[in-house]
Amino acid sequence: LGGPDPLDYVSMYRNLGNPALNVPEHWHYVSFGLSDLYGDNRVHEFTGTEGPSGFGFELTFRLKRETGESAPPTWPAELMQGLARYVFQSENTFCSGDHVSWHSPLDNSESRIQHMLLTEDPQMQPVQTPFGVVTFLQIVGVCTEELHAAQQWNGQGILELLRTVPVAGGPWLITDMRRGETIFEIDPHLQERVDKGIETDGSNLSGVSAKCAWDDLSRPPEDDEDSRSICIGTQPRRLSGKDTEQIRETLRRGLEINSKPVLPPINAQRQNGLNHDRAPSRKDSLESESSAGIIPHELIRTRQLESVHLKFNQESGALIPLCLRGRLLHGRHFTYKSITGDTAITFVSTGVEGAFATEEHPYAAHGPWLQILLTEEFVERMLEDLEDLNSPEEFKLPKEYSWPEKKLKVSILPDAVFDNPLH
Repeated sequence: LGGPDPLDYVSMYRNLGNPALNVPEHWHYVSFGLSDLYGDNRVHEFTGTEGPSGFGFELTFRLKRETGESAPPTWPAELMQGLARYVFQSENTFCSGDHVSWHSPLDNSESRIQHMLLTEDPQMQPVQTPFGVVTFLQIVGVCTEELHAAQQWNGQGILELLRTVPVAGGPWLITDMRRGETIFEIDPHLQERVDKGIETDGSNLSGVSAKCAWDDLSRPPEDDEDSRSICIGTQPRRLSGKDTEQIRETLRRGLEINSKPVLPPINAQRQNGLNHDRAPSRKDSLESESSAGIIPHELIRTRQLESVHLKFNQESGALIPLCLRGRLLHGRHFTYKSITGDTAITFVSTGVEGAFATEEHPYAAHGPWLQILLTEEFVERMLEDLEDLNSPEEFKLPKEYSWPEKKLKVSILPDAVFDNPLH
């Protein structure tokens, strides 16, 4: 399936599988155009034979072939073209272990397969071309519960579980859009493995794009020049380029929180899958791997705040327990980046380096970027108080949580509050 643009090309093959490995017959889709096809700077900048070719990867997808199906469905090609178009337009890249929250059946049916994980293609190894190295990343369709497990733990761990369940992917991770059960419904013991993994490793999800905002309650609202660094309906201050890069770094495992199938702002600096979260450690850092930490913009000073009010929509708020249990209790950080502006909220633990929030001044703002430092003791208390966030079916909006002695308030608000800037 092709068009005039190089990213429009997807090849489709009938793959007989491997009966000895219990791999069924399926359709195999391979993109071409994300890598450099020409080497003449026509589409991609040619950077030599040793580096990545173009974006350094092509996408693949394996779809179970239905009985009597004589031709491959074309919707996977359209899905891959959408992902490729995102990469071209944003210049952001994917790597193995990433997840994409799609919020819609991949084939526009009634399927439970509504999200994607990415991993190395089991058959197509990295290749050296005259225009650089190309790796092949396979799209794997997953259910919402499996996506949430990947967020709470990590994508690679869930992919390994999918490989052990033939109907959920098997060794070659073949997507079956007719699959009606999650791996946890098929084998309840797998949830125990995820829970143990979260307890041992924490979460690799270091941030999300979200519907969020924050207010500085330390001073009167009218003191806009120095007080309310961000609120809906006011003009936010701009982040410096250095700050933006810092936030992108924390979002490199990002997930787009949206009612529409929009892709995550994945850090463009990742190459060859090397910039994943480090091994579990009680010492993390907010520093970018390509920078020396936060250098405040000369026109935006860092301010210590006495009291703050955090605002999230329900889907964003539901990730707060993940942030606390899977990240902060493991000595890490977690960032919410607003999808509507420069606003960012980063939660940090006492073990995180490079933060401008401290135990003495746990709330600190750099322009519209707020950092909140939480001690382990307070995290444990918050987890108890926020337990009902784990039961969205019983949740009624708006909902407010408050810790007066900590001068911290959290509100879970309807989407409309964030969708209407004049609200």
